[in-house]
Amino acid sequence: MGTLKIGVMGAGRGLGLAENFLLQGCKLIAVCDNRPERLQNAKNRFGEGIIYCDNFGQFIEQDIDAVILANFFHEHAPYAIECLKRGIHVFSECISNGTMAEGVELVRAAERSSAVYFLAENYPQMLFNLEMKRVCDSGTLGKVLFAEGEYNHPVAPTDTAFLKTFNYFEKHWRHYLPRAYYITHSLGPVMHITGATPRRLTAFSIFAPLSAEATTASQVGDAATAIMMQNDDGSVFRVFGCARFGAHENSYRICGTNGQIENVRGCGNKVLLRYNGWQVPEGMKEVQQYEPDWHDRDEQLIRSSGHGGGDFITARLFLDCIRSGELPEHPFNVYSATVMSSVAILAHRSVMNGGQACDIPDFHSEADRKLFENDQESPFYREDGTAPTIPCCSHPDYRANPAQLERYRSVMTDGKNTSDEVL
Repeated sequence: MGTLKIGVMGAGRGLGLAENFLLQGCKLIAVCDNRPERLQNAKNRFGEGIIYCDNFGQFIEQDIDAVILANFFHEHAPYAIECLKRGIHVFSECISNGTMAEGVELVRAAERSSAVYFLAENYPQMLFNLEMKRVCDSGTLGKVLFAEGEYNHPVAPTDTAFLKTFNYFEKHWRHYLPRAYYITHSLGPVMHITGATPRRLTAFSIFAPLSAEATTASQVGDAATAIMMQNDDGSVFRVFGCARFGAHENSYRICGTNGQIENVRGCGNKVLLRYNGWQVPEGMKEVQQYEPDWHDRDEQLIRSSGHGGGDFITARLFLDCIRSGELPEHPFNVYSATVMSSVAILAHRSVMNGGQACDIPDFHSEADRKLFENDQESPFYREDGTAPTIPCCSHPDYRANPAQLERYRSVMTDGKNTSDEVL
């Protein structure tokens, strides 16, 4: 296989992802974004000789083998489907589909395509999560019974630079993001470590709005959503989407019949491995706390990569699939990706229905697909301006108050520049 030619859809987060592909011998052909300042930023970063497009129609006609989709969180599926129809490989950042119907259409497109679909979920590739998978795969924990994952990302209410960078207009998806939806950073790692697939869920949100003095346009008053899942192997997961507890962290724990392993909260890459006193494996200790090593041929490149090395490794896994012709492993393939999106979407519905349990479809099954092929319910504004069809908060009548909005609008028009490295 020759040099892989890539295009980037979304010149914020997408540019950082592109760097990891260039480090692995790929060639950047085209960058697409509808914001002129971001295209200029891309040009400043990568120079001439690259095609810079402000619309997808022009972008998709370029001579590209693979596309990095780093556009808005909930708008990946339509672009992924068009790429797959053309035989273009897809590296899709975060959630695979914003609606259940999009998930159905995405899976059908992937099954008809010769191209690889890969969910670019990078948190499973963090060092402590790779170590937890290694230990879990060794079998010393026994049968896995329970796992939990938390992605916790509070933001200071006075951080107006964050607002201007990440939430830069009132109908931005982050202002309408149900706490269950940003799911892959918490669910992806435990699915990868254990190999289990969620099949049924229930969820409850914690309603704790920002203070009346906050500067915000957010229409979501929930601080977190707790999701419990029964899996195909009988185990149970408990995860949060993007929560805002104090303090910032990502935390994971895997519990088996013989022992358990977790990353130590607030301690970098350290893990804590414990066994029952009567089931300690030969040569091991009952309790061990340690920082694992990479033992990876690309360690120096990994250490310089974003998200604890996860960006580089995730790109490498995608390229390995293209070169080998093999489908991505669990949970990066299209079936696992749509399961994660289904957990996000259905967990929010469970919240809105008082914790009512929901079955999670298996998108291998055409019978399951049929149940959701017309389900376009969404809490977000669509790309064409269509308004949300369902509430985004557990308290449906919650809104940012006029004073919060006035402060937000003032910040958005103060003329100070911010980073373009986001969505």
